[in-house]
Amino acid sequence: MQLHNQRGFTLIEMAVATAVLLIGIVGVAQLVPVAVNMNMGNRSDSTALVIAQREMEALIDQSIANTTFSDPQGIVCPAAGLCNLGNPATPGVIVGSPLLNLGNRPLIDYGVAQVAGYSFNYSDPNDPSDTQYDIRWAVITLGNGTTASAKRFIVGVRRTGGNGTFLPITLDAAVDK
Repeated sequence: MQLHNQRGFTLIEMAVATAVLLIGIVGVAQLVPVAVNMNMGNRSDSTALVIAQREMEALIDQSIANTTFSDPQGIVCPAAGLCNLGNPATPGVIVGSPLLNLGNRPLIDYGVAQVAGYSFNYSDPNDPSDTQYDIRWAVITLGNGTTASAKRFIVGVRRTGGNGTFLPITLDAAVDK
């Protein structure tokens, strides 16, 4: 009968292997909450873009002669209020939410208070996290001082609350007769 020299892992080798494995598992486990938070942030940012597009379409779909519109459902305008569409008496003047210029791009200034008739807060009823969105817009009306011939809309949407800085979505479009 021949005996073979069999050798297994030592207790020290097992302890080192276990420590390496635990460090790897802890590292991956710490990434899970970060990934979940980023996913929620991306979802809210995507929703802000959809809200901005919906608001822009609602503004563009109005007759160029209209100075206000309402939305009984409260989706693109407060349910109990009017949304303003600019003023033909002030052609070429920005009315509504104040703007910032970033290079050649106008952006809604969220550093100032909302302007009545040109902003409102919205909460998507289908969003389980009840995220709030600050919707604002500015209008530049072109015309002869009594009749509008074109309008430029700058719409901004920003999610509010939470524990971070959220960049607003800004859309810019123009319509004419």
